[in-house]
Amino acid sequence: MAFTETLRADAEPVWAATMDHPMVEGLGDGTLAEEPFRYWVRQDYVYLVEYGRVFALGAASAPDLERMSTFAELLDGTINTEMDLHRSYAAEFGISEADLEATDPSPTTRAYTDFLVRVAAEGSFGDLVAALLPCMWGFNETAERLAADGLPDHERYAAWIETYADEEFADLAEWCKDLMDDVAAESTDRDRERYRDLFLTSSRYEYMFWDAAWRQEEWPV
Repeated sequence: MAFTETLRADAEPVWAATMDHPMVEGLGDGTLAEEPFRYWVRQDYVYLVEYGRVFALGAASAPDLERMSTFAELLDGTINTEMDLHRSYAAEFGISEADLEATDPSPTTRAYTDFLVRVAAEGSFGDLVAALLPCMWGFNETAERLAADGLPDHERYAAWIETYADEEFADLAEWCKDLMDDVAAESTDRDRERYRDLFLTSSRYEYMFWDAAWRQEEWPV
């Protein structure tokens, strides 16, 4: 069994809860009210900024030129392409670029991104990959499972599903899985145990990110 298969098995209860969450179910069948999704779109923009920092740190900590190059390409793609696409997508919901830039991170967004950046800055390259993997893999699996049930009539929700179920994004998720397996094969048992913990923590944050949007989470005081 590949190492990533063991990671996925360990995190199954969390991933199953994510698929069963009303935010995800409503996105899939088109019944989700737009206000929670607008909240998600704004928070995801904040997330992407920090996501770029993780890729930058990944390039810095990569053990060879090939991996350094890939992470540099991911950084460039995130800040110069994906964020532009996100701005365009947000505009379809009436969210301006100024609105996105003015978005304060929710407690969950702050906690998740701080966790990712800290792991990337202080941990090993393998730690970074383990913490990063649930985002890529999780979005792809979620979108593919929603697409398998048929796209919703809501065009913008359908577009989200198509984006992350797309072959290009699926290839990116597979690349990250293969990278994790390669790194794990070169690691000690103690390292692999740490990767399991980091993968599970990020999987939990992925669930919490959806849940925070569903609740339109704010700071309590």
